[in-house]
Parts: sequence; C-alpha cells; structure tokens
Amino acid sequence: MAEKILDAIEGPKDLKRLSPDELRRLADEIRELIIKTTSVTGGHLSSSLGAVELTIALHLTLNTPGDKVIWDVGHQCYAHKILTGRKDRFSSLRQYEGISGFPRRVESEYDVMDAGHAGSSISHALGMAIGRDLRGESYTVAAVIGDGSMTSGVAYEAMNQVGQNLESNLIIILNDNDMSISKNVGGVAKYLSRVRIKPGYTHLKEEVGGALHRISGVGDSILRSAKHFKDTITHAFLPGVLFETLGLKYVGPIDGHDIQELSEAIGQAKLVKAPVLLHVITQKGKGFDFSEEKPDRFHGVSSFDCETGEFEKISTNSTYTSIFGNAMIDLAEKRKDIVAITAAMKLGTGLDKYSKEFPDRFIDVGIAEQLGVNIGAGMALSGMKPVVAIYSTFLQRGFDQLSQEVCLPDLPVLFAVDRAGLVGEDGSTHHGYFDLTYLRALPNMVVMAPGDGDELSAMMRFGIDLKHPAAIRFPRGCADFLEPVGKTPIEMGKGEVLVEEGELLIIAIGDMVAKALSIGKALKEDGIKASIVNARFAKPLNIDFYRHIAGGKKLVVTLENNVLCGGFGSAVMEILSEAGLEVPVMSKGLPDHYINHGTIEELMSEIGLDASSLSEEIRERFRKVK
Repeated sequence: MAEKILDAIEGPKDLKRLSPDELRRLADEIRELIIKTTSVTGGHLSSSLGAVELTIALHLTLNTPGDKVIWDVGHQCYAHKILTGRKDRFSSLRQYEGISGFPRRVESEYDVMDAGHAGSSISHALGMAIGRDLRGESYTVAAVIGDGSMTSGVAYEAMNQVGQNLESNLIIILNDNDMSISKNVGGVAKYLSRVRIKPGYTHLKEEVGGALHRISGVGDSILRSAKHFKDTITHAFLPGVLFETLGLKYVGPIDGHDIQELSEAIGQAKLVKAPVLLHVITQKGKGFDFSEEKPDRFHGVSSFDCETGEFEKISTNSTYTSIFGNAMIDLAEKRKDIVAITAAMKLGTGLDKYSKEFPDRFIDVGIAEQLGVNIGAGMALSGMKPVVAIYSTFLQRGFDQLSQEVCLPDLPVLFAVDRAGLVGEDGSTHHGYFDLTYLRALPNMVVMAPGDGDELSAMMRFGIDLKHPAAIRFPRGCADFLEPVGKTPIEMGKGEVLVEEGELLIIAIGDMVAKALSIGKALKEDGIKASIVNARFAKPLNIDFYRHIAGGKKLVVTLENNVLCGGFGSAVMEILSEAGLEVPVMSKGLPDHYINHGTIEELMSEIGLDASSLSEEIRERFRKVK
C-alpha cells in the first residue's frame, strides 16, 4: 500500500517539494479525511470539499503565515486547518475542547481572523493592507470570499473602498460555486452566472491591446484612438466589468480545481501593484457523490454514513424549526396578507415547504439580513404582515434596521428568531447569546419565548395579530412538549404559573422552563418547595402579575439561555423594583464571555447551567436567605 502524501505534510512549506501529480493525490487524500471526519463530527462539508485545490494553491504559492490569508465565514477552511499543522487533531473537529469548525486566532498563527459570519473578509484584508503599507511592510494579503457572501452589502462597501484607498497589492479570491447555503439569489447571482459561461473572453482586453502593439507602425497615438474601440469590445464580452468598474484588476474565470492554473494566477496576482480579483470557479461538494448531487443538503451536516449518504436519525420528535415552518403554512392558508422573509436560510429556518406552497409570498434576500429587516418594514407599510425568519446570531447584523426602520415607526413586523441561546458545535460565532438583551432594549418591541413546542405555535398565532413589532425566540433542536405548559391563554406581559407552592420562586424563560421543572422536583425531594413560572415574555412584563407571584417569597430565581447582562433576569429585577418588592433575586444565565464549541449539554455543564449544578446552587442560596 502506497504511503499517503498527507502523512508527510506538517505545514505549508512541505507543499513546495511536491510534484504536480503528488499535489493532485494530496487533494484526494484531504477530501477523504474531510469526508471521514465530518461523517462522525458533522460540520460544513460541501464548502470545504469544493475549496481543497484552492487551499493547496494558496499555501503553495504564498509564504504563509508571513503572507496573510483571510477566510470569509470559514465554511471552506477544513483543508486549511489540515495543511497548517492540525491534521493530527482534525478528528476533534467541533468536539468539546477540540479544534473549531471555523478559523480561530487562538488556535493557529495561520488563522488571521476569527470568522463565522459572511461578508467581512474583504474589509479585514483592506484594513490589513493599508496598515501594512503604513508600516512599510511588504507581505501579501489575500481574502477568500464565496459567491454567496457576495450578496452581503458589506462586501461591496469594501470593494468600493479598495478601489478608492489602495494603490498597492491586495488579492481578492472570489470562490464561485453558485451556492451559499440555499441556492444563490438576486442580481449578483445572475451576473456571476453570465460570467461563468464566458471563459473564452477572460484575457480579451490584454489580447486586444497586445495585438495592436504588435502591428508594425502603430504608435501611441493610434493606440489611444483605438482605446474606445477596445473598451467597447471588452465591456461587451469581458465578464469582470463590474469588478473593474470598482477599481479592481479582474482575472478569470479560473478553474478552481486545477492547482497549476490556480498557482500561476495567484503568483501573477502577487506581482501586481494594485488590487486584483481572481474569479475562481469551483464545484461545491466536489469528490463526494452525495454532496455533489445535493450540495445544500450537505452544506452543514450531522453525522452520516459515508457509503450511503444517509444521516443518523437523532430523534423522531418535532424540532422548533419544523413547528415554526408548519405554523407559517397554517397561518398563510388562512390569511392572504402573510409573507415570509429570510436571508439565505430557507432550509435552516424551516421555510422550504412554505416557499413551494406560497412562492409569491416568500422572499429570500440572500446573506443580507439588514435588507430583510428593511423589506419587512416596507411590507408592513403596504398593509402586509411580514414574518422575518433569521437566526439569532445573524439578526444582530440588522440591529440598526430593527431600531430605526421597524421599532421607531412602530411597524407590525414579526421576527422568528431561531437558534436562540447556545447552539452547540458551531461555537462562539453562532451561539444566540444576546437576542433577549438587544431586542429588549428597543422601544415598542414585544419579546416572547415559548416554554415548549406547542407554545411556539400559540405564540405565532398571538404574534401575528399584534399591531407592534414582535419577536419570538426559540432554540435549535428537538422541541420539548411539557404537560404543564400552555394550559392558560397567552396574555400580554403575563407568564404562566406551572407550580404554586413554597417560599422559593423560579421564573424561567424559553427552553429553561423544562429545566426549571426538573430543578423543582429535585428540590422538593430535599424538602424545599418551589413555585415554577413559565415567563413567556421578556418584554413587556406585567407589573401586577409579577407583584402577585413574587409577593411573600424569600428568594426569586431567574433562568435564561441568554447573557445575564441586560437579559431576562435584569428585566425581572427592574419590574420587582418598580413594584416595590425587596425580595432577593438570583439570576442565572450565560456568562460575560464568548463560549466555545461542544454539545449543548457539555457547554451547559461547563458554565454551571445544567440542572444538577443549578439545583445545588439554588438549594444553598435558599438555605442562606431562610
């Protein structure tokens, strides 16, 4: 059995001694390792499979880590991790205390910038290049950005600034695989589609100019007079006109799976004393039949069978996401004014079936959350009832629009905030730590969180009729169905009393309600009776309700899957103070630091928010106040 090329690769410098055939073999071996590993750990498979040759070419041609490669989002960074000294730890991908699924500066000197959200790599690269020049240094800076991220407005803001502010080298590599997570949408996607079918005109501008130079007797004056003709031809046929208009030197399209062609293009781009955009065409999911056929399904994967492509069946229970998707269909069948908006996450937000049943009332704005919020505001102005479905961590990108375009004019836009709280293996960039805090800060906003799956459907029915902005935040994964929850109608600002006894009060919101019930049972076995309340609302809070449930208690405990700073616990302390109650409050939630990756259970245990740790801490605190 032939020795594997990958076994001898300890770092990028080892690539430089390999032959072209060995580099191709290495690409196959890297793909094999990525597939084998993600089949166990899960992760972002299709994107990383499509970027293997590009990653090899970058590290082969550039002198990293002295030269800087900045990955956008980081979905395509697995080959990069393998080639930069982490292949022996790659089996720990996304595992607790293992390596991250995204670039992390604390993990390697080759990871220039932490990543996880789309559209920022060009901005970071521009800032580094300007800083490099001001410091009199000469290293190369390259940003790798996918075509899906090019639907993000900040990418164009950065490219516009590159053309205005930089007269030295910067390489932007557009990794074009015609996908983001769901199929790319919008005018940019159509433009890039036209570019892909015109590879024969790649170097037309240079060829026209060169031909004129070679004609005997043609001088500079004739060349200048021919410039208009040359530009007319190239603007008609050359695919990079958009990028050149922004001040970038365009090269491409380039075969993203030809290491030699890629290396030559990157090497030439290094020598240009101006910003260069290399347009690289890759196949998302390349090298694995199942991901090639269904790249969206294999974008972010759980564990699967490499031989069959079948995913491990984790649970037959409904997820919060699927409950939301079904609720949307039920509501849209009854009301013609409902429209769904998402940001490149049709599958992830559970709107795939809805989009097929109501295509004229479904909008995917691409990776442009700010735009999605603003379109929702415009639709509300027109008399429609928009529901904007965006993950908690990505809705942060539209905070200004939430404030200025929705809450200030008090428009009835309903936000479905999926993946709230800890999300698990995707880690620090994807946890929904902050939504209770940033949503609660906005005037006119109503903020809800269901205690179980059935209550999510009830909150959708409640929220759709509100005349104000509202948000329903819910976690990732299987939905609890709790027998005590949802027995009373939803009333603005009021929670639901699930257990009423004793001098201890535990108020939980969202997915912490199930944990509160478990804690209550454990405490009762120790002789401590506790009232348990499903808060339902983080804003507004009804003062009479809270005065009633907290009156006469020795200790109030709040539980939330959100940072404590400005979160639900803060809201409870504020309302109890307003009610004139001096009962001590013990608030438990996420700590004031970013949390790494691991299963939700592992992370909850690490920060002391598992039921056992909470029971012990509450028990000791209650005994002290007694």
